[in-house]
This record gives sequence, C-alpha cells and structure tokens, in this order.
Amino acid sequence: MESLEAELARARGLDAGDLADAIESIGFECTRCGGCCTGYAPDEPGGAPAGEGVDERDERDERDERDERDERDEREPHTATVFPDEVREVADAAEVEFGGSYDWRDVARPMPFGLSPDEEGAPAGETFEWALATDECGDCTFYEEEGGRGACTVHDARPLICRTYPFSVALDGTSQPMGEAVDTEGIVRAHECEGLGRDITRDDAEALAAALKERAVRELEEAIGVRDNYDPAASDRTGGDVVVFDSEGPKKADGTPINGSEGDEGAGDGSEVGGNAGDGSEVGGNAGDEGPGD
Repeated sequence: MESLEAELARARGLDAGDLADAIESIGFECTRCGGCCTGYAPDEPGGAPAGEGVDERDERDERDERDERDERDEREPHTATVFPDEVREVADAAEVEFGGSYDWRDVARPMPFGLSPDEEGAPAGETFEWALATDECGDCTFYEEEGGRGACTVHDARPLICRTYPFSVALDGTSQPMGEAVDTEGIVRAHECEGLGRDITRDDAEALAAALKERAVRELEEAIGVRDNYDPAASDRTGGDVVVFDSEGPKKADGTPINGSEGDEGAGDGSEVGGNAGDGSEVGGNAGDEGPGD
C-alpha cells in the first residue's frame, strides 16, 4: 500500500479529461429519485434503492403514527461524509437561504462507524469523520421532496461527496459510497444509482470530473491531517463522550475542539457555526429545480 503522501501526489496528478472520458463512457443523469439522500433498509448495500425514498414517503402518508415509528426504526440513517470546512459552508448557505442561525449540530453529526452504545445507550467511542445531519426518518436534513421529486435545499453549497455521487476514484485513502461498485472505467468507479447509463453532455462530464478530482485530493489531505493531529489522550479528557478526529484535531460531538485539558475548552469554541438553530431537523425553504446530484 502506498503512503498517503504518495496517493495524494497521484490524486493531484489525475487528468480531469481522462476522468471526464470515463464518466461520459459510463453515462449519468440525476433523476432526482432521492435515493442518495435518504435512509435505507438494513439489508440494502447503502442508500435507498432507486426511487425508494419517494415511494416510502408516499406509503408513510397512509400509515398511522405507530407504523411510521416502526418504519423509521427499521431504516438506517443516510450517511454522507462532510469535511470540517464544508460544515461551515453548508451552515452559512442555510442561514442565507432560510434565515436564522445554524450551529455545528444542525449540519453534521459524528460518523457512526466505530461508535458503540454506552451503558445508557448513548453513542460512545472514537470516529474519524463527520456525516451530514439526518432527520427523524434517517434522511439528510437538507433533503426535501416536491411533487415526488427530490431536491437539496442547500444545493449550491452541498459537499463534494454529494456533488460527485455516484462516482469515486480507485485510490487508497479515498472513500466510496457504501456498497460495491457496479461499473468501472479506468480509475473511475460507479456505484448503485438509477441515473447510471444515461446520456451526459461533455460539459457536465467535465464539471463532474473536476469535482471528483477535487474530492480525491481533499479526502487524502483530510486523511493526512487526521493522522498528523491524532491525539490518543483526547478521549480521556472528555469523560467517555464521543470524540471525532478530523484534520483540525479532536472535537466533541457538537464540534467543540478538545484542547490540552478540560479547563482549556471554551463553552462555545467551535460548536457555533453562525449561531444556534435549535434541533436542526427542520429546514424550510424551496430548493428550486435542482436535483440532489445535478
């Protein structure tokens, strides 16, 4: 396995034109099904199957409150990796779009992988990524549907993982959507999505390729930052609470940095991203006509 620095050099050297050729060969058009933005059933490889986000919501309208609760309990929440600076960008965009203020917890939550419940059932342990926040149904909190079509309410500020779905690049140290690739072309991998195989314009393929290269570089830079800033004693300073290690150093679940000692931590340091928006599960507004993956 190559070092992270070697993989980063490879990522920076990727030819965006070659990536665009691969994307054009595979083909893609977002159908706004919402599958990449919604929760999924435990037996699914990751992300709701094509169209399920829409169908599930229509069915829930016809169920009583108890059935809705049971349905939510059976589905795994949507997980999409978000970088620390992207958390701030999404919060800023949400404030402009909807008014009010958004804190870190309104935008992101600790990635659940690596965490386990403590004696009281609360998450505990260490994780190395942030995931976009989800609502009580397990859907991305910035996802909405109108007329059976999905949309992102912070479309212009959506993270790179959302901009580039369903594609990834085959470089060590980079991430991929949950589930195996269903198609490959050179270094480009395509993951489950009903929009695959559809015609894509050259301009759209080039824009997607540029974002895909940027994401690969950013993921490796983040991985190097996590490695270099890892503090094995951070968990001892939180009293057993969740610790998220990102490229900026260890943080609590609310985004507050974990400094050298418990007394060094400010009550609001790092946790406020434009203020306090409450529980973060309600995001109003109209995203317009853009699809989640456009």
